[in-house]
Amino acid sequence: MNEQNEPFALEIKPSDLFYRYRRNKEERDEADFLGKPDPRPFDRNDLYQVLSMLEAVMVAIESRDGDVLHRVEEIMVQELPIFVCSREDVYDCLVAAMRGELGH
Repeated sequence: MNEQNEPFALEIKPSDLFYRYRRNKEERDEADFLGKPDPRPFDRNDLYQVLSMLEAVMVAIESRDGDVLHRVEEIMVQELPIFVCSREDVYDCLVAAMRGELGH
């Protein structure tokens, strides 16, 4: 919560991202990741799924910093093991990694 007792909200645009992702228009209308539980598979190459995941992670760690966003994205693309594949597991791993790096 911020000083005005409003929930922390954030919108990430494709231009905010370091990497480029394909736009899977067939699944665009599929529900975004809104939090746990969500055992559905996560497609780390689909722009729409990536945007909702990164927004959720940034809200969880309460950061609007572009450098932090790029670090979360780097972890997702380069460091997150491929066997971490459900939306909730990807979310948990990214939040834990960033809290560790940020000292939360």
